[in-house]
Amino acid sequence: MSERFFLYDDVETSKTRFVSFMGEHHRYDLAITQTDRHYGKQLVLDMQGSRFAILGQDDLKEEGYIAHVFKLSEEEADELTEFLQEIL
Repeated sequence: MSERFFLYDDVETSKTRFVSFMGEHHRYDLAITQTDRHYGKQLVLDMQGSRFAILGQDDLKEEGYIAHVFKLSEEEADELTEFLQEIL
């Protein structure tokens, strides 16, 4: 068996917020994890859709990015973006 070559193997304290809410077009069940790992961005996990993204305010401004990464309609992505703008 060959020796494993790690690029990194760190343990870090994190803060995770679990939030579920109903929009007009979709139910959102999210886990939002904050660590020092991602240069001020947060890891946002869609627990129903099994998708995630590392997001900051700059990502929320990118046209169509939230819809693409979470596989949402434009209306659903607008709801999620509005929420994320408040908390990120």
